[in-house]
Formats: sequence, C-alpha cells, structure tokens
Amino acid sequence: MNFAVLCSGQGAQHPAMLDMIAGHPAAVAIIQAGEAELGMSLRDALAHGDTMYRNSVAQPLICLTQLALWTALRPASPAPLAFCGYSVGELGAYACAEAMDAAELARIASARAALMDQAAVTKSGLLAVQGLPRADLDHVCAGHQAWIAIAISDEEFIIGGEDSELEELGKILVLQGAKLTRLKVSLASHTPLLGDAVEPFRVLLNSSTISAPVTRVVAGIDAAWVAHRADMIEKLALQLSHTIEWASCLDTLYERGCRVFLELGPGRALARMTQARYADVEARAVDDFRSLDGVAAWLSKHAGIR
Repeated sequence: MNFAVLCSGQGAQHPAMLDMIAGHPAAVAIIQAGEAELGMSLRDALAHGDTMYRNSVAQPLICLTQLALWTALRPASPAPLAFCGYSVGELGAYACAEAMDAAELARIASARAALMDQAAVTKSGLLAVQGLPRADLDHVCAGHQAWIAIAISDEEFIIGGEDSELEELGKILVLQGAKLTRLKVSLASHTPLLGDAVEPFRVLLNSSTISAPVTRVVAGIDAAWVAHRADMIEKLALQLSHTIEWASCLDTLYERGCRVFLELGPGRALARMTQARYADVEARAVDDFRSLDGVAAWLSKHAGIR
C-alpha cells in the first residue's frame, strides 16, 4: 500500500523533540552537522522556553529534526511514494527526499527565517479559523491587510495579516460563528506581507548545492508533483508569500493511492487533519510513539516491507 511522509510546520515544538533519536548514531550526526553550520546547540534552545518558538531557531530546528528522524527510520521502513511538507516543513520534506544534506538544510532554513523576519516590517501573525467556508472568509478578509495563508479543509483555514487587522477581523469572525486560535508564529507567512523575501530566497536557492529530489515532493502552493530542481526552487520561493493549499496536497496524495501517512512532526496536527479528511486511511505521527522501533513496526504493518 502506498504511503506518504508529512513534515510539520511551526507551532508544535516541544522540549522532547530530539529524545527519540538520542541513541541513533546516524540521526545524531544529522543534528550535529546542522548545529555546526548554525553555531548553536538545538538541545539548549529546547531547554529555554520561548527560544524554540523564535523564527530563527524554530525553522532550522524543525527541519533538522525531521531529517534526523527520517534518517533513523528509513533503513527499516517501506519506501514512501512521496513527501509533503506544511509551511517550513516543505523544506524538511525536500531534505528527506535527498535534495540536500544536513548542513545545507541548516543554512537554507536559517536564511529563510532571516529573510522572512526582514520582510515582516509590521507586527503580524497567523490566526486559525474554523467554521466558515472559503468564499465567506475571503469576503471578510477583503479590504483588510489579511489573507488566507493556509487552506486546511473546506471550513478550516489559517489567515495571516497585521496584528491590528487580525484583532479587528477576529471580532467579525466570532460574530459569524467561527472558532479562532492565535498561533505561536510571529509573522504572516504565506501572505503578500512576505513578498519582499521571495526574490532573495530564490537567489539563495539557485546558488545553493541542492539537487532534484530522489523521491517526489508535493508542492504546497499548488499540490504539484515536483521532480526537478528548477521547479523545487521556484515553488519554495513563491511559498513564502502564497497560500499553502494543504487540502489539495492531501487530495493529490490520496488520488495517487496513498492510504498510509506518517507525520514526522513536531506535533500531531497533520495526522489528525488527514484522518479527518479521509475515513479509509491510517495516519499517525512520530509523536504518537515511544520509540523509533514502534514507528517502524507500525509502518511495516500498514504500508508493507520494502
């Protein structure tokens, strides 16, 4: 049975993120290579409260953890049909698909965070909205400095915008019966407010050592099946200021026959989204398990042996 690997975005970081790979030499080597490039200890960052949510720390931390986890799991796991990443997780997905090594991943993730921070000239953020269809939400956002940043399902979205606009919109959305949750992200990713970061990031990617993914990756902005370096670069660059069509990404994987989904994490949100969208799939997150052996056993049972 086909299976896909999902890579989470920001917001679900936790102090135990690196615990599962602590005894795995190859995975530890990934973290060490990333730390050498970053000039910082990821475990120290996890031990200092809000530091793990800081954009400059969160992005390389999440991507390197995903690559380390997949490096540990891959030898005993079936081969995935594709990888797919949610927000910054798309960069981690390309690394898991062998498009870059740990050092390059750390460098690019760190630069991505810096470029996004520089582009965010006003205080902004992200707000989760549940209970309204897309057309209604688009209508409410029209005329405000706010946009749909991520489309999760038919009535579940993330909107991004300036803090003052999100506060005003929140009042309107509550009156319309929506459920709101402010996310632990300090800028409006995947909206036009990050437009100034697109070209510098495109230039950085073009000058990097990244290569075409060995395994296909589903692009966040249009759910395209990416196999070439040029396409990867363009979609990763545009992703900074364009809506992530997550529901379409999952639909693409489902239509290609994927019925088993593993979320590398951090967190369990993507597995829950997938299970909620399709009644006939098996979807779990690494954070659901106590050990790498447990994850590998679950994959072997539901996705078959490679």
